[in-house]
Amino acid sequence: MDIKIYTTTYCSYCRAAKQLLQERKLPFTEVDCSNDAATRERLVNETGRRTVPQIYLDGVPVGGFDDLNALDRKGDLAKIAAGEQKPQSIAS
Repeated sequence: MDIKIYTTTYCSYCRAAKQLLQERKLPFTEVDCSNDAATRERLVNETGRRTVPQIYLDGVPVGGFDDLNALDRKGDLAKIAAGEQKPQSIAS
């Protein structure tokens, strides 16, 4: 599974999302958009959200930390990582 997480350096939810992924031993690519207005605007256009982190699983925007944590608690994150389930987009 390809995981990409868009973060800022000053975001506690970003740190929590990265920690959760590391605890689950799920490798990810981090994109720091702290000073990148163009990337932030693209994320808003793709997800409808202005907040970070924004997390993509196999190219599908699944939301932020709360959404990732909910997937993990339900066992869906493990199923997605194992290829047993497809991620669902939060984009409107």
